[in-house]
Amino acid sequence: MEQLKALLGEINDLVGAEAVLGWDQQTYMPKAGAEDRGSQLATLAKIRHEKSTCDELGQLLDDLKSYETHLDPDSDEACLIKLARRNYEKQTKVSAEWVGEFAKITTIGQSEWEKARAENNFEAFRPVLEQIFELRRAYADFFKPYDHIYDPMLDDFEPGLKTAEVKEIFSKLRPQQVELIRQIAEKPEIDDSFVYLDYSEQGQWDFGVRVLNDFGFDWNRSRQDKSAHPFTTSFGIDDVRITTRFVPNLGTSSLFSTMHEGGHALYELGFDHALARTPLAAGASMAVHESQSRMWENMVGRSKAFWKHYYPLYQETFRSILGNVSMEDYYRGINKVKPSLIRVEADEATYNLHIMLRLELEIAVMEGQLAVRDLPAAWNARMEEYLGIVPPNDAKGVLQDVHWSGGMMGYFPTYALGNLVSAQLWECIQRDLPNLEEQIEAGKFDELLGWLREKIHRHGAKFEPQDLVKRVTGSKINPDAYMRYLSEKFSAIYDL
Repeated sequence: MEQLKALLGEINDLVGAEAVLGWDQQTYMPKAGAEDRGSQLATLAKIRHEKSTCDELGQLLDDLKSYETHLDPDSDEACLIKLARRNYEKQTKVSAEWVGEFAKITTIGQSEWEKARAENNFEAFRPVLEQIFELRRAYADFFKPYDHIYDPMLDDFEPGLKTAEVKEIFSKLRPQQVELIRQIAEKPEIDDSFVYLDYSEQGQWDFGVRVLNDFGFDWNRSRQDKSAHPFTTSFGIDDVRITTRFVPNLGTSSLFSTMHEGGHALYELGFDHALARTPLAAGASMAVHESQSRMWENMVGRSKAFWKHYYPLYQETFRSILGNVSMEDYYRGINKVKPSLIRVEADEATYNLHIMLRLELEIAVMEGQLAVRDLPAAWNARMEEYLGIVPPNDAKGVLQDVHWSGGMMGYFPTYALGNLVSAQLWECIQRDLPNLEEQIEAGKFDELLGWLREKIHRHGAKFEPQDLVKRVTGSKINPDAYMRYLSEKFSAIYDL
């Protein structure tokens, strides 16, 4: 067991080193450094893959089978062996050559995407994106036979979940969200013009830091920087980084990005220290991770209780803009429902439709039903069908997200699934903390964070996501609680 932990610790160190280089690439690396960084990441990825698939690791896992049968299935050691075996069995199917090539191409892809988005030039990005999708198909081939070509990638982000299950969940969710949006569209439009003004970057940064402090963010173990696309990364259990971004004339972007990424970081910072330098020191899945970020961003950060406490300070910070805007008008404005172009700026009622669009396009390209060159047109057609709007250019359409440049096909559905999990957890939190709203109104979040630490954070990746959600809420991931949340919130705002 100690030999296994030592070997897994070395693999974990390599993961952390790759994360450092990836974080630097998106924050401080000179633009011309992409090719060298790609080679560095490819080398590290190859070494990590070799260690992750070595005969020594396979032999250790075999030797531990009899020991494992005597352990409590929920113990750290039993869960570690189970997860290590799962990872080993997956990674031994993938060639080291593929791992190195994927690391190099996606590093170059990140830089090509940034340049293409800035220049609104999909054609410049298309060649590397075609390579990335081709590599993703090759990856799926390692796992044949599969139920669906998308399953191996989805499993990387959402262990145990199948494409068919996600489609079933979304098919139940979509008509309910469409009907809610239809009802809202019949109501008078809310004035949110004050959102689209010039909020000072320093004021946004300082207010975001204030909120992170109150949430319980540990600056001794974390930091925040700026990047083109907000993200969270971890180099180890005591070194978690987040980024935010500032969008001209969009005063809500940085604050809600900060709260969202802060939610991810609070999860990472809450893992039991006994899990350090093991694969258990990670989120149960990206849906569980997104449940944390979306909870802090939306259920806390877009709640009336939150703004009852923070609006006086926020209004004073941006008095020239908000001096004549009441708290009630501000609350309604930041929760306005209106189809929009950009996923990360979408309101809660329309957000999941952005996710469904991306999922369908990923599956279509992976199945060979859609060529990469046709993605912009397909994107625009679905935007018109689902949201009634068409992007004026590719920078605000098919090029808006970083994920494909990093080869993260299979990631997008976890955002919507995270919304569902957040609502399932929120109902349990409200039951267990009956004075939660009063605490939020007072700017107090220690009991909320404590609940999440106990029920979710400390376990890390010990349990598969569906198992963890069922242990805490009594049911697997489903859309019912989320639709109750949306209906209650927007019925009050729009007088439905």
